Amino acid sequence: MGEPIPILRTTDQIGRWRASNPGTAFVPTMGALHEGHAALVQQAAALARDRGLASVCVSIFVNPTQFDDPRDYERYPKTLDADVALCAAAGATVVIAPEVAAVYPTPRSRAKPTEDDLPRVATAPLLEDAHRPGHFAGVVLVVSRLFEMVAPSVSVFGEKDWQQLQVVRAMAAAQGGRVEIVPGPTVRERDGMAMSSRNRFLSKDERERARAISLSLAAAGRCADADEAERVMDRMLREAAIVPDYAVVRDATTLEREGRVLARNAGASGWRAIITGRLGSVRLLDNAAWPGPTRPRA
Repeated sequence: MGEPIPILRTTDQIGRWRASNPGTAFVPTMGALHEGHAALVQQAAALARDRGLASVCVSIFVNPTQFDDPRDYERYPKTLDADVALCAAAGATVVIAPEVAAVYPTPRSRAKPTEDDLPRVATAPLLEDAHRPGHFAGVVLVVSRLFEMVAPSVSVFGEKDWQQLQVVRAMAAAQGGRVEIVPGPTVRERDGMAMSSRNRFLSKDERERARAISLSLAAAGRCADADEAERVMDRMLREAAIVPDYAVVRDATTLEREGRVLARNAGASGWRAIITGRLGSVRLLDNAAWPGPTRPRA
């Protein structure tokens, strides 16, 4: 593991650090870190070296405003010591681990954006936005607050949460593009399963069946059209006793399906096969580029 690095908790500590460290590569997390997060930190460290940035900052903050079920917030694993050690080993120079009151010090700072204020990709695709009401309002709120606190020039977000990545990109663009959003490739286990802090909640049998998610994405990539790909993914998930919230092929940027949207954007952004499914009490998500030759029908 790497050398100990500073852990900043208060607004004053973070403010003093920011003033003396202009130029930061930033990785926001909610902790319970694994090798997938380490890869994001390593990517941020490489960006910092290439661009001559002063620091590589990782936030560890379990954000209460993006949980629609308070029980999920309460049971989210908290492993700060191990998380900080992983960050140091991956190349971070500082960790911020603020209390809720530091991130949301006033009622105004805790006010979620309304649906009208969110980017369309947060409200229209009917993916996570349909299954987790208020989730992306909480994501936009916390990322905006963390960007204010850290003032990064570049921030790395994992591709595993594909809709979140597109929401943050759209949010950053709407805020003037002061922070460049860089995607980090999904890191997978040896059997192809996407690394996730939720994997620890799977039983041995569930962990074996969870392989169907990555296998179905691979099978979808071999399908001739998007409708067939969606049928194949749904069938393979259900055969593994995974209940899909959705298993779809969408425009990779807008995440919408309407023909007019797809015709306008497909050449620039391509397609994405996206899955979220429930295995027992655990909700898992994954995605992959979809290379099919024909576009989904509206």
